[in-house]
Amino acid sequence: MPSPYRAIFAAPGTRSFSVAGFIGRMPLSMMGIGIVTMISQVTGRYGLAGALSATMALSAAVLGPQVSRLVDRYGQRRVLRPVTLVSLVAAAGLLLCVQQRAPDWTLFVFTAVIGCVPSLGAMTRARWADIYRGEARRLHTAYSWESIVDEVCFIFGPIISIGLSTIWFPEAGPLFAAVFLAIGVFWLTSLRATEPEPHPSDGHSGGSALRSPGLQVLALAFVATGAIFGSVDVVTVAFAEEQGSKAAASLVLAVYALGSCLAGAVFGLLHLKGEPSRRWLLGVCTMAVSMIPLLLAGNLPLLAVALFVAGLSIAPTMVTTMALVEAHVPRTKLTEGMTWTGTGLAIGLALGSSAAGWMVDASGAEAAYVVPVVSGALAVLVGLLGYRRLRRPVPTGEGQRERADNRAVTATDKRKDGEQPVA
Repeated sequence: MPSPYRAIFAAPGTRSFSVAGFIGRMPLSMMGIGIVTMISQVTGRYGLAGALSATMALSAAVLGPQVSRLVDRYGQRRVLRPVTLVSLVAAAGLLLCVQQRAPDWTLFVFTAVIGCVPSLGAMTRARWADIYRGEARRLHTAYSWESIVDEVCFIFGPIISIGLSTIWFPEAGPLFAAVFLAIGVFWLTSLRATEPEPHPSDGHSGGSALRSPGLQVLALAFVATGAIFGSVDVVTVAFAEEQGSKAAASLVLAVYALGSCLAGAVFGLLHLKGEPSRRWLLGVCTMAVSMIPLLLAGNLPLLAVALFVAGLSIAPTMVTTMALVEAHVPRTKLTEGMTWTGTGLAIGLALGSSAAGWMVDASGAEAAYVVPVVSGALAVLVGLLGYRRLRRPVPTGEGQRERADNRAVTATDKRKDGEQPVA
């Protein structure tokens, strides 16, 4: 492992919570596709399968920030364990209803409750931020590492989930996703030494972290970014089927994630200067432009190359996004702020998947790549319109008090040293 990555794991407990977070994040890429595979095998109804997957995504988008807000207030252990138990019980109920051929409405009820699953990526990033607060270079590397972990999950998670459900039994994919979730969450929450300190309720009087103008820009841009990812997945599967090799879609999409994984690994080694907001906007623009060649790919090998190149801009943009969230959101709401970007992605995934499916039916798979192109253009538009907000963080009242307290401490230290504090 290159030295910058070895350096971040020098802090005690970092290896353990990173592995626990990786295991607990596997359901992020396994549960949705597992539900689709399970329902399509048991009922043969792809419409129902897609609707259930979208229900879980939208439920997670609504409930996820609320769970993270509670985590900021009461701590990871006190919140994640009961919330995870609720999600696991709902997953068990869904599998039982599918196995017993229960009415469709029961499937939607249990799937919606599964959506309260916590965002393990936000939890581990919050731990890194707590350990390396004020050390921008190491925190940059840590966020890059987390981006690599995300991409590894998306490379192997769908393959494991689909493989288990098709080779073993239909419910195996979601079942093992639930097992991964239970192991990851309970292991992570047992590691108390690296858990960020919770903040009292009076520190949350400013309302949601989404009141930050900068976070609003990031979350809205991530809706468009999520639409890119969701539409690329759907259209690529349809394109592979039109080419006579539907099974190859998983390999092509794995190449897409591999490009992002490699870019994230290299990005973490760099010592970058300049404004993160400028790097973020450049990343969003690059991501949008990289969608255009997909319209010209006439076969699967060329599509794989185009997607690999497109993937190179994903992880660096995600890493920079986390740095911007930290700059625009008060420390007492950091976990919630990070979760809001995931919420934007989840909403975009649902919208992009739906739009792409409609375009595939109407015009064919190759023409449907216009959906990620348009989604990328929308992300750029949001970024350009909100660039000023990203350049100048506008903290909430709580953040202003926190900065004032820091300035007061600094002034006191200078007085002790006989220096004249600067206003």
